[in-house]
Amino acid sequence: MGSEQQLLMGNEAIARGAWEAGVQVATAYPGTPSTEILENIAVYDEVYAQWSVNEKVALEVASGASIEGARVLVVMKHVGLNVAADPFMTLAYTGVGGGLVLVFADDPFMHSSQNEQDNRFYAQMAKVPLLEPSDSQEAKDYTRLAFDISEAHDCPVLVRSTTRISHSRSLVTLGPRVEQKKKPYKKDCQKYVMIPAYGRLRHDALLTNWEGLQKWAQTTDLNEVYKPEEAHRQDMGIITSGISYQYTREVFGDFPILKLGLTNPLAREAIMRFAEDKKRLVVVEELEPYLEQQIKALGLGLEVVGKQFFSQQGEFSLEVLGKARKALLGQKAQKKPGPPIPAVPARPPVLCAGCSHRPVFYTLHKLKLRVMGDIGCYTLSVLPPLEAMDTCLCMGAGVGQALGMEKANPELAGKLVSVIGDSTFFHSGITALVDNVYNRGSSVVLILDNRITAMTGHQAHPGTGKTLKGQEVPMIWPEKIARAAGAEHVRVVDAYDLKGLRKALKEELAKEALSVIVARQECVLLKKDRELSTVHVDQEACEACGACLKFGCPAIQYRDQQYRIEPLLCTSCGVCAELCKFGAIQQ
Repeated sequence: MGSEQQLLMGNEAIARGAWEAGVQVATAYPGTPSTEILENIAVYDEVYAQWSVNEKVALEVASGASIEGARVLVVMKHVGLNVAADPFMTLAYTGVGGGLVLVFADDPFMHSSQNEQDNRFYAQMAKVPLLEPSDSQEAKDYTRLAFDISEAHDCPVLVRSTTRISHSRSLVTLGPRVEQKKKPYKKDCQKYVMIPAYGRLRHDALLTNWEGLQKWAQTTDLNEVYKPEEAHRQDMGIITSGISYQYTREVFGDFPILKLGLTNPLAREAIMRFAEDKKRLVVVEELEPYLEQQIKALGLGLEVVGKQFFSQQGEFSLEVLGKARKALLGQKAQKKPGPPIPAVPARPPVLCAGCSHRPVFYTLHKLKLRVMGDIGCYTLSVLPPLEAMDTCLCMGAGVGQALGMEKANPELAGKLVSVIGDSTFFHSGITALVDNVYNRGSSVVLILDNRITAMTGHQAHPGTGKTLKGQEVPMIWPEKIARAAGAEHVRVVDAYDLKGLRKALKEELAKEALSVIVARQECVLLKKDRELSTVHVDQEACEACGACLKFGCPAIQYRDQQYRIEPLLCTSCGVCAELCKFGAIQQ
């Protein structure tokens, strides 16, 4: 009987590869496009899996498990590695016990992120191996292999995914789980205690280990050469990696292609052999010229091109590479005859009907407050018609930005609010709140508690009372943490209560001290069992003022010259009825 095959997303394949490798512990903080990896590995009974409060903690937990001798997987999106960079860089010095693999998911085109950073440079900076799968099969195989590399070379190993690898599907041949015995723990202070004296020794060990990794990179079979049966030109070759290989095979399939599965350390000898009979090398890679710069530095004595033909922004596509091919070969683009294709109507992102964030930002907008924002569903409040957010930098930043603003301009007193979601508060808002209390901030910190990590697909967090594995645990309440941090003015309001929310904001903004308001209402998508809404517009009472549309709820519509409530979308939150001053919206 042949091996079983399944059609898997890249994220599912990564989880499977870690399970097959005998992983015993897996940690992460949810973040698109990496979230599904932990959700899929959590279903295996052999693996302890947890959501950590942030990526730094996730890597520290993983490090502890590795020192104890277990194989460990830690997962995050690209900006999460910024949060985890402190332990990551030193982990390259200490090395590992059991194999430790860190999977990060870059997000070209910023589908769900605040930047497009290229995390491959972290591998260079830390001097650790970096693997780049190009499909789901390789995502599984490379993840599995990464644990062997980690243990063989006593170092963490990075595996890079991107949005298209993480969320596209391809056939994967499954394998069995190989159980791993935990390596016995041995106290080794010089290896794991990074005081300066020991750190210098470990830096020397890192450099020695790096030499060994560079030699190994020249012999690995992770790098493959594709040779077409009939080459368009033998004197030009393509070098690529990851998802870019798939586009390259489609568009440049009549040229020799070197696919690099290992992109740190670079396989110099494989590249030199590939270049022997070439006059020109074309490096195809999304985002930064990471490979291009290194290949040019090899001094191959031939033309190496890349980013003058391929953008440093966004994702690749067949169209993008098709245009680059014409430019590379000196061909003119030709317009194909035929009728124009009508544009697909735009579908802008919008807060869900009944979202508890909408009344909060509606109120903030009406009060004309300056709002320091954060990462979450509520970032959509920057768009019309709410237009209520002034900044969005990174997880937890809004609370610190508010303090900086008020210190720079005392006249902002009574006009400044920072907003942060409940999961983000646990992630990185607590330290910023402590900083506000300690440095005598006087703005309002508004915690938007919808009882879940909503933006990434409803993952549990310390305030939900459940773990990733479904265990019931004590709920941690943001208002209790705020009081423990020293905030003297703390209150909880119903996010659907417009009058109560407005009153609370005005009262707390009037105080010459820091205030914390928790606006609480469960995410509407968690309310699965609801009856069809009976909220409607009384057409006789309606004055057609249009004020309800400024609320921005998709259930409120203007059709056939009438304002209406779409019952299939309405969640019966009742907020719109409160904001209609003519009483035309009724339940």
